[in-house]
Amino acid sequence: MPQLRLDELLEELQARIDAARGTRDRVHSLLEAVLSVGRELDLAHALRRIVEAAAVLVDARYAALGVIGPDGESLSQFLIVGMEPEQVAEIGALPSGRGILGELIRHPEPLRLTELSAHEASYGFPAHHPPMRTFLGVPVRVRGQVFGNLYLTDKRGGQEFDGDDEAVISTLAVAAGVAIDNARLYEGAQRQQRWLRASGEITRSLLSGSPRLEVVELIAQRAREITGSELADVCVPLGDDTGDLTVELALGGDAEARLGLTVPVAGTLSGTAYQSGTQVTSDGLAEDSRFLAGAHRSRGTGPAVAVPLGSADTQVRGVLLLARTAGQPAFAAEEIDPLLGFADQAALALELAERRRDAEQLALFEDRDRIARDLHDLAIQRLFATGMTLQGADRLIDNPGASERVMRAVGDLDETIKIIRSTIFGLQARETSDVQSLRARAARAVGQAQATLGFAPRLSMEGLLDTDVPQSVAEHVVAVLGEALSNAARHAHATRVEVVLQATAEEVVLTVADNGVGIPGGGRRSGLANLDRRAQEAGGGFEVQVPAAGGTRLVWRAPLDR
Repeated sequence: MPQLRLDELLEELQARIDAARGTRDRVHSLLEAVLSVGRELDLAHALRRIVEAAAVLVDARYAALGVIGPDGESLSQFLIVGMEPEQVAEIGALPSGRGILGELIRHPEPLRLTELSAHEASYGFPAHHPPMRTFLGVPVRVRGQVFGNLYLTDKRGGQEFDGDDEAVISTLAVAAGVAIDNARLYEGAQRQQRWLRASGEITRSLLSGSPRLEVVELIAQRAREITGSELADVCVPLGDDTGDLTVELALGGDAEARLGLTVPVAGTLSGTAYQSGTQVTSDGLAEDSRFLAGAHRSRGTGPAVAVPLGSADTQVRGVLLLARTAGQPAFAAEEIDPLLGFADQAALALELAERRRDAEQLALFEDRDRIARDLHDLAIQRLFATGMTLQGADRLIDNPGASERVMRAVGDLDETIKIIRSTIFGLQARETSDVQSLRARAARAVGQAQATLGFAPRLSMEGLLDTDVPQSVAEHVVAVLGEALSNAARHAHATRVEVVLQATAEEVVLTVADNGVGIPGGGRRSGLANLDRRAQEAGGGFEVQVPAAGGTRLVWRAPLDR
């Protein structure tokens, strides 16, 4: 009997030693997990490390971390450990926070279940989802606010999760909250540095005299990189009476299809930001009615934000639209605040670019005025005097041939004077008063096409365009030029476009040539039909030429006697 009692005591002692050893190993594992999680400063890596450590600590087959979205009722992120990517893809859409997962969102307290399906909040599993029985859920708090929840299922060996498992995961959740907070602070500091560097880069670009479109592209590119967006669009006022916007610059996604599109102010994300002068966010462009009222240019795109370039108190010069891919987190307040500051500086940069352009234009106009005065006061007067001298000398010439040649020279001088006067008229034309100036309107159309083409077309003008071309024909010329440049931007994929506008004694001829892909055999020709119709209305002709070197040449002509 004493021997039996001694054996029992020894067995009990051994069991306690094993339990103490197991507790010691578990504490060591917990400390290692806490240290491992605390060392990670990248938020995405920190979240992944937390889930992996939780699965190891309680020997769970599956583990997940659900991040609660801004609405506080659903999950915006869901990280899974224990499933292969192919298996996750087979299941389909990630959980949004219904069933047992939603129970933990509504009641953020530790939850242990012996049988998942027996709980009243159980929602069932989707197709291809592996069976799960036991469950342990623990909330993760950051500075007192619930950040998300740790979910663990199916403890290995068929065992149930016990109180020790709950205590270990609860301790890990506290350490995880600190680690997430540190990662957020570090990420915010890094992001702020990137915004400051981008602002400095834009300022240097402006001071170095970079073109406006190049600065706009730099603004959109840096905002897209820093926010991790899939696409970035810059919309500016269209410049007509509708008040709509147009996509001046597009980056990412199907950029070519979006470039140059008209975005209505009413009922669109960019339009709302433009009218209100404040930022507008959306959880997904494809589902947002404010976006669908405009052009359907980003189907399947995820969270988006539109920020005005300027403010309602000053002048909104455009809108920067950023959108992430579907499934990515929405734009948080800590991301939008520095973005707004960056947009304000970008608006200031654009204003400086406009002021510099105005100053350059003013200097150009002053120089044109000087040239026009010199031509009028010097060149025309001397030519006129020379013509008068030749006419007087003609009376003294007896030879008919010589007399004819002198009068022909007088006629040439008259024609030269007409050309100089037309040139003076073009030089003195202003954008505020050049409604009748074909030269100025053609130059403006070519300049506006630079935004959609991505480069400046080459323009050449010859002849008495402002004096000999009737207004009705000039209207056709401007419309044809706009249509031809639009076709080159949308379909040609060209890197060079040349525009030649000539006025002879008999006709006006517009030629638009590019080095693009040409006109496909089965492509739409409604635009070309419009050009041909305008030529017929003006009594002229229209032809499409295909040079041997490639590209397309459009030649539109109309007589001047009409």
